[in-house]
Amino acid sequence: MRADIEHWADRLAALAADSEVPGASLAFWYEGETHACATGVLNTATGAAARTDSLFQIGSVTKVWTATQLMLLVEEGRLTLDTPVAEVLPEFRVRDPGATAAITPRHLLTHTSGIDGDLFLDTGRGDDCLRRYVEACAELEQTFPVGDVHSYGNSGFVIAGRLVERLTGRVWDQDLRERICEPLGLTHTWTLPEDVLRFGAAVGHDEHGAVVERWSLPRSVGPAGLICARAADVVAFGRAHLTPGALLADPAALRRPQVDLVNPHTGGRQWGIGWSLDEWDGHRVVSHTGDTIGQHAVLWMLPELGTVIAALVNGGRSVEFQHRLATELLRELHAIEVPAPLAPPERPVEVDLDPLTGVYERAGSRIQVTAHQGRLRLRTEPTGLLAGLARPRTLDLVAVDATTFLGRDEGEAVWDAVVFERRPDGPAYLHYSGRATPRTG
Repeated sequence: MRADIEHWADRLAALAADSEVPGASLAFWYEGETHACATGVLNTATGAAARTDSLFQIGSVTKVWTATQLMLLVEEGRLTLDTPVAEVLPEFRVRDPGATAAITPRHLLTHTSGIDGDLFLDTGRGDDCLRRYVEACAELEQTFPVGDVHSYGNSGFVIAGRLVERLTGRVWDQDLRERICEPLGLTHTWTLPEDVLRFGAAVGHDEHGAVVERWSLPRSVGPAGLICARAADVVAFGRAHLTPGALLADPAALRRPQVDLVNPHTGGRQWGIGWSLDEWDGHRVVSHTGDTIGQHAVLWMLPELGTVIAALVNGGRSVEFQHRLATELLRELHAIEVPAPLAPPERPVEVDLDPLTGVYERAGSRIQVTAHQGRLRLRTEPTGLLAGLARPRTLDLVAVDATTFLGRDEGEAVWDAVVFERRPDGPAYLHYSGRATPRTG
């Protein structure tokens, strides 16, 4: 069955309008063909139209590209996933000497290093920006012991990018071009503003549809989230991960489970090497999402079916949009029912709230959990370098069971899952937005 791209162009436009998305780009590989469509505008202030060849920021989907660069070096025998990072980067260290010696590429690529890792530090535009960033990691604390649990973070992937630089002798951006973009023929995938601006480029928008003041993150966090691309290029990259020899001899190695997630409701059930791993209606789903300043991206792959989907947007209610899009697309293409998001129970669940209250804190975020009228209230406050990049949120939580709660901020349609982990012989953690945040007070 051929996909009707005119139908999907109409549905993309309707879904974007329903979710107040200014502009969106969709591409998918299905039955031996890439289909692409776009809708809306790149910039509400100028009215520039979004096109299928427009570049959007793909944010943390970049992390899979960086993981691929490092795995190419693993396949070449230049290092292993379990080589201590400090053996390759003698300048690498974090505050805990034991962690410095123990952290490996596997820990970095599976978010299990324990590094308190949302350091959005601008170390300049020079080719030495990753080296300088890694040197600044010497002040980072451990959120948890190395290998103890999964906690999504950005710093580990910048360190991974620096490993690529040290082993190839090329800056991360150039190695990305030579080892991934050029072999795959990706002409609309770039990292630096002066390259992106040669194409039609999306800008981010806030929840009210206004253009955000900052366009991009600093170059120093490039390996964690700086790629800009058209949707068809993102699909081509995904296809390479389903085709042995297109880039990697064994791309399936990246989607083998490495760690189970304590909170499986927001980022899949497991994590592989760079990939989030889940199952929808009996089918394996390999994916990654990305958020930058007012832009959002998602890449889904269904390995057994060979279908790859990329959706890029520049604002609006992006989570709601992407779920509705995936639900319609996979139902029609493969008769797959995408699981509905977790919803509050019909009857209230009685939970002892007092052990869960307190202050939970890590780099970039302070979370206060209080009891309020018989329910928990969660308040997030961005701190440090993140204070100007994210907004505070307040969620009144509804219990699903003794440790799982749902909450949403005012005006939001999608519920966020929060899981409390209480360890009898160690610290308590709050698992929210992919991060494990320890209780500090």
